[in-house]
Amino acid sequence: MTHESVSPGLAEEEPRIEVIDRPEDIIAGFDCACKTFGEQTHDAIWMAMNPEWDRTGPDGKQRAAARMVDQWRRITYDNQGNANTIFLKATVSCQGERVVAGMAIWAQLSMVEGYGERPSADLRSDLDLDALYPDDEAEKRYLCQVYRSLVKRRVEVVQEKVSSHPPSLMHLQLCVVDPAHQRKGIASKLVQWGLDEAQRRGGLEATTEASSMGRHVYARLGFHGEGKDIEYHVDTEFLPRDRPANLFMRTGTASKGME
Repeated sequence: MTHESVSPGLAEEEPRIEVIDRPEDIIAGFDCACKTFGEQTHDAIWMAMNPEWDRTGPDGKQRAAARMVDQWRRITYDNQGNANTIFLKATVSCQGERVVAGMAIWAQLSMVEGYGERPSADLRSDLDLDALYPDDEAEKRYLCQVYRSLVKRRVEVVQEKVSSHPPSLMHLQLCVVDPAHQRKGIASKLVQWGLDEAQRRGGLEATTEASSMGRHVYARLGFHGEGKDIEYHVDTEFLPRDRPANLFMRTGTASKGME
């Protein structure tokens, strides 16, 4: 677990939210994701996209964490110098040290060059499926279908922003808290940071695909569910598989998260 020393007399009770600036914290954040999505909620989509999450050695969790570190290293910037993707860490004081207890990934998305990352419904543009499943064409096909369904509304809304000013939105790609530190307000602080940043960047709308566990937090901070849970369009052979419930949620351009 990544940590940094804290003087006993200066230990903070409140979680501290900061932009990640070193790979060790990405790895610690990924460990939080393994504990939450892998061990706690058994999120079938996340586990399928990170099949090494519960394996040891260089070809196990280390390799999966390295992919996230690589994503962090490849951050791009908009025409105002803002990072298009922000990796946040939440740290708490634990026995005189600060430990990473949660992580969030916020992304500024846009179809207009210079205003954010351009989203895609093609999973292969973001993930090397051939490396993950070199001899399993069915698994690659399934993940592409699931991902396309998951992000369909996200891509549509970004497209709708083309005529807005600025033509962008802030999307919460991931928000995770180590189960040992849940129910301490950490998720709310990670989300609120992004909402405040969206306001700073010109009053951008915020969106996310919310799990059953997280949607009550987002609703409390100003997000509203749009329609029913996301419907996954997959081939008949994949219908018996478990898939997590996700709901597309958005704030609206005039909304701002509540403290």
